[in-house]
Amino acid sequence: MQAIVLLSGGLDSTTVATHAVRQGHDVRALSIGYGQRHVRELRSARAVAERLGIPLLEVDAAFYANLASFSSLTNDSMAVPENRDFDQMSSDIPNTYVPLRNTFFVTLAAAALESWLLDRIEREGDDPATLEGAIYVGANAIDYSGYPDCRPEFYDAITEVIRLGSKVGTAYEVPIRIEAPIITMSKGEIAAYGTEIGAPLELTWSCYAGLEWPCGACDSCELRAAGFAAAGLPDPALAVH
Repeated sequence: MQAIVLLSGGLDSTTVATHAVRQGHDVRALSIGYGQRHVRELRSARAVAERLGIPLLEVDAAFYANLASFSSLTNDSMAVPENRDFDQMSSDIPNTYVPLRNTFFVTLAAAALESWLLDRIEREGDDPATLEGAIYVGANAIDYSGYPDCRPEFYDAITEVIRLGSKVGTAYEVPIRIEAPIITMSKGEIAAYGTEIGAPLELTWSCYAGLEWPCGACDSCELRAAGFAAAGLPDPALAVH
């Protein structure tokens, strides 16, 4: 199977990338600079891809910040929420939500994956019936900050969009699946699973601030800390950042 992993360099996507590699797939990673507040996470994505031994395609899509501007991750004039409790996190969609970011990301990954599959079919002569593709995402619908594009129903819908809108789906009937192996896990389960499968979690970055050390106050930092605490594990990244 040809697989593209959306790799942000965080805990979730690194665990998923390691999972995909361990499945024995032919894996490539895609990392996207979308004009976010900082690019610290992209450094982690490079380090993770290198450690896993998978090729990384980095896309400069900084223009997206101008379009998806109503977010504290793309607009410096908006403050990132801090020190929220978990009830607050689950009660609304915070301003760290980037408009249609996952729709954009999955579309870019699908374009790269379809090009890869078409090359196999139309240049290398592979039988389409022997091929299948997958887009691996680190979405999580349990311990998340209310983002609508982290839910299973979103990925079910966009999978059908990709099938209907692609040449490999309509002309060659090559299935492209979206794999979200941690979507129903708690953050504690993700931390435990990532540790179990040997994901290089010490290289990851989850903080919304672009500092040299995690801020510890943003939603992402709080969820990560709670996850490792629930798993009864130290956060290996804190020993190296």
